[in-house]
Amino acid sequence: MKENHINSIQKQFEYYKSLSEKTFDQLSDEELFWKHDNESNSIAVIVNHLWGNMMSRWTDFLTTDGEKEWRKRDTEFEDVIRSRVEMMNKWEQGWKTLYDALELITPENLETIVYIRNQGHTVTEALNRQLAHYSYHIGQIVFIGKMIRGDRWVSLSIPKGGSKKYNQEKFKATKHTEHFTEEYIHPKNKP
Repeated sequence: MKENHINSIQKQFEYYKSLSEKTFDQLSDEELFWKHDNESNSIAVIVNHLWGNMMSRWTDFLTTDGEKEWRKRDTEFEDVIRSRVEMMNKWEQGWKTLYDALELITPENLETIVYIRNQGHTVTEALNRQLAHYSYHIGQIVFIGKMIRGDRWVSLSIPKGGSKKYNQEKFKATKHTEHFTEEYIHPKNKP
């Protein structure tokens, strides 16, 4: 059961990463820096914040506090990224740090206590906290992408008005066990 939880968490992180990347692919370089207003964050700013969080939380995940002394969280919300390439480099660095840390998680250490700002979490709680945090911000990225693209947006899930057709296809298949993210991360019958 514990190993299934670890695998499920890993797949869900991959799924949310893929949603962002499918959004990035629909946008021009300039659109990654678009803001609704001065109080809003651009996609690039959200990526910068996710990068800072990932670097802090997942570096030495099992042995040091997740809020590193070297982290400068407030600057994560400033317009410091200047290009798609720079944004994607930070994006990949953050996710690599996360994935490297996930390799260290075993069923035996899920109940180990790790700290974030001196507050103890089991590894399971810390995983759930970060998954929720990242999905929250990735939802923002997708929403901004949808706002920018308008009627040119290509749906990342079931298209509006497509639920009946989607469900018909699902119920044609035999019952099986597969993580729900598989069809989004590794779609079958698609190039």
